[in-house]
Order: sequence, then structure tokens, then C-alpha cells
Amino acid sequence: MIISCSRRTDIPNYYADWFLHRIKEGFLYVKNPMNPHQISRIDLSPDVVDCIVFWTKNPAPMLKRLDELRAYPYYFQFTLTGYGKDLEPGLPDKRTVLIPTFRELSEIIGAQRVIWRYDPILFHDRYTSAYHLKAFEEIAHSLCGYTKRVVISFIDLYAKTMRNMKTGAIQIMTQDEIRHLAGELAVIAKKYGLVIETCAEQIDLTQEGIRHGSCIDKELIEEITGCRIVAGKDRNQRKACGCIESVEVGAYHTCLNGCRYCYANESEAKVAGTVQSYDVKAPLLCGAAALEDKITERKMKSLKNTQLTIDFP
Repeated sequence: MIISCSRRTDIPNYYADWFLHRIKEGFLYVKNPMNPHQISRIDLSPDVVDCIVFWTKNPAPMLKRLDELRAYPYYFQFTLTGYGKDLEPGLPDKRTVLIPTFRELSEIIGAQRVIWRYDPILFHDRYTSAYHLKAFEEIAHSLCGYTKRVVISFIDLYAKTMRNMKTGAIQIMTQDEIRHLAGELAVIAKKYGLVIETCAEQIDLTQEGIRHGSCIDKELIEEITGCRIVAGKDRNQRKACGCIESVEVGAYHTCLNGCRYCYANESEAKVAGTVQSYDVKAPLLCGAAALEDKITERKMKSLKNTQLTIDFP
């Protein structure tokens, strides 16, 4: 199985101690977000975990502890945008902290295993097309040689996103605006030796030089593990998502980055209340099982096909 760690929250930034303790214990619990009384027990044995995909905006708390993951293949999705504190209030400075952190991580585990994400892209009174092009090129230049791939996406205006933005300044991007910006980003990416992909975008940007991507990427996982992976599309994701199936181990309303465009947090107050229950040694992230909860052992198996295959000419 593939572990997604996590689309719902920034575990490397805020809950690295919890996750690495769960690795040591060999299991964790995950609540069903649609029915919180249903809890799955997830086996974290290296025998069944084929790869861990980390999603983060600041993996610094994990850098000195990566040796604790030596039994597991893994890679990082590292989001770096050009937004300021108005949209990303919980993040440290990009130039002096996050870009050096990206480089350090890449030097430890290799450029192949650190994916740069420049997403979501939104148009705003301040964040114009010209702004994005300037920010994207500055970051691409800074990360040249430290990553091989950049992933972009355009903002989806969920109700929670609009409420958390607390502003009507987001501008709806037309198809022509998206295509023009995407084409310019593709030129910049190529300049710095980067493959550029989209994440869960319905729009076809192949003419602009951008392919559809897979964040939980079968080909990359096969390359990292050296084994063929037998897995289907993740049916829990959107139709346009190209990811293969995985087990999500995060929890909503627990991310402290405070990004105004976030879809995973209902409100600052909800997050503040949820994180009060954080216990580094608990099987659940920011929570505890109640008497009325049903805990079920999730059936896990490796997705690796280790049989020898021969390609005949």
C-alpha cells in the first residue's frame, strides 16, 4: 500500500513527532471524515507499506530524523509559492528559510524525491499573472538542480476557501488567461530543466507544454522502489486526479499553516479546538477513540509485483 501523509494536513511540519512515533509503534488510527465513529487501524509494517508520500510546506522538523524512515521508500511533495503573509500567515520566509530547507532536503534524499508544487494559482488584485511569472521564475532559479519536477494547479473556489479568504478580491480566471499563464510557466520550467505537470486539472494544457500529472505517481514509486506496482486509480479523488490508490493518514482541521485558500480547514477556531487534543503518543492524530467508536483493522497488502518479467525483442 501507499501512505499519503497527508492531503489533509501538514504532518511533516507540525506532527512529525507523532508520525515517527507511530512508525516506531507500527500502526496508527484514522477516522472516517464522513463518519467519525468509524476508525481504521492502519498497519505501518515495512512489509505492507510500499512507499510514503509526504505533503508539506515546511519539512524542517523532519530533516534530522529521516534516518528513522530508513526501512521505507518515500518522497516529498513540497509546496513553495510566491504568496505573502496575507495568504500564508503561518509560514516562515521563503527566501531565507524555505528555499534553503528545500535544498537541504534535496541534498539528503536526492532531487528525484523532492517535487516542487507551485499551487494553487489564484488571481488577485496583488497576485496578477505578471506577479506569478516573476515569483515562479525566482523560485525555479533558486531550486535549479534541486528538483526535477514542478506541479501546478489552479484554485478551486470551495465555500470554505471563500469564507477563509475573507475577501472578494479573488478573480475568476478565464480559459484564455489560464492557457496564457500556463504557457509562460512552461517556458520558464524548461529553462531550468524542470518537467511541468498539472494536478487534478480538467483543462488540457499539452499544447502549452504541460502534461497531466500524478502526485501519487506509479512510475516514480516504481523507480524509487525498483519494483513494479500493481495499483488502480484512487477512486476517492476527483475524476481528473491521476493518482493511484493510497491510504490517507491525516485529519482535517489540524493544519496550523493558516493558508487562506485552504480547503482542509473549516476555520481558525475549528483548528484551535481540534489541536488541543493532540497527543504525540496517541494512535489518532488530534483525537482519541470513544466508547461508541468502532475500530476496524484495515486489510493491507503490498502492491509490489516482484516477479521477474522478460521483455522479448
